[in-house]
Amino acid sequence: MKAFNCLRLSFVVLILLILTSPVFAQRTMEIKLASLVPENTPWGQSINRLAAEWSRITNGQIVMRVFHGGTAGSEAQTMALLKSNQIQAAIFTTMGLNTVTPELMSVSYPFLIRDDYELNEVLRRIKPELEAKMQQSGFITLAWANAGWVKIFAKSPVVTPDDLRKIRLGSSQDQPELMQAFRQMGYNVVAADLTEIVMSLQSGRIDVTYISPVFAAGTQLFGVAKNMSSINVAPFMGGILMNEITWRRIPDRFKPALLEACKKIEKEIEASIANLDAEALSTMVRHGLTVLNLTPAQNQIWYDDTDKYEERLIGGARPTFNREFYFRIKNILTEIRKGR
Repeated sequence: MKAFNCLRLSFVVLILLILTSPVFAQRTMEIKLASLVPENTPWGQSINRLAAEWSRITNGQIVMRVFHGGTAGSEAQTMALLKSNQIQAAIFTTMGLNTVTPELMSVSYPFLIRDDYELNEVLRRIKPELEAKMQQSGFITLAWANAGWVKIFAKSPVVTPDDLRKIRLGSSQDQPELMQAFRQMGYNVVAADLTEIVMSLQSGRIDVTYISPVFAAGTQLFGVAKNMSSINVAPFMGGILMNEITWRRIPDRFKPALLEACKKIEKEIEASIANLDAEALSTMVRHGLTVLNLTPAQNQIWYDDTDKYEERLIGGARPTFNREFYFRIKNILTEIRKGR
């Protein structure tokens, strides 16, 4: 009997040792994060730092595995994987975020928001509601970032809306809202896939497009479209989403620090993108790009022209932009501009 009790005691001690061992106590949670952006970019490098920071905060209990460079597929494919929990987080552009919260597209209404100050102030006021709508759709917004501004790149100088209406405007089918908006404003829009935009310019199929300076530099697009108009067409947003299923699995004690790490990365990305935009522009100018610096009066011509099509863009049964959010943004901008 005594031997039996000793054996039982030894068994209990063994179980306790197993249960309290680091291997058993620390269950590793893997989070797969997909990104369309290459690893050697500010976004890619920042996401790698975020992965390391999440691991540090959780003492290795969360391991973020990053799939860079679109290896998970297009934004639509990535969204499908995120919804099915085959991946747990992903980086999306405005277009991808728009599929979850269509109201966000109003931020990219052409020529509405004019500079970084206005964009930051608008986002400060509407982000909480947008994030709530994201959560209602089953997603947590870990970070937002301004990824730069869309600019007009053309083979011949484009200074006024009439200049743009005389030529063929290449618009990506991945951006159907912007394509539709420019058509509604009377521009001669030609569908042109982003991967073929340079070839379309070279062949004469299109004469002009709107794109970010970083993309224009990276694809050498400016070698054909040698004229860039200084006016900001629309902001280009990026965001990191996580499905709510995964967020609920993360221990609550870690969440404040994890979100704080995301906010830090958000600021890093915005600063890096701003520097990258400036560097790209400087490089393109050195290699032959002409920047058409529009005067305030010339900019106003674009703003006034776009205002004429307001009801087309926000009206009807299926408006291009959400009417409620458009007017909320417009009212915020009116207030901002009165105080500047």
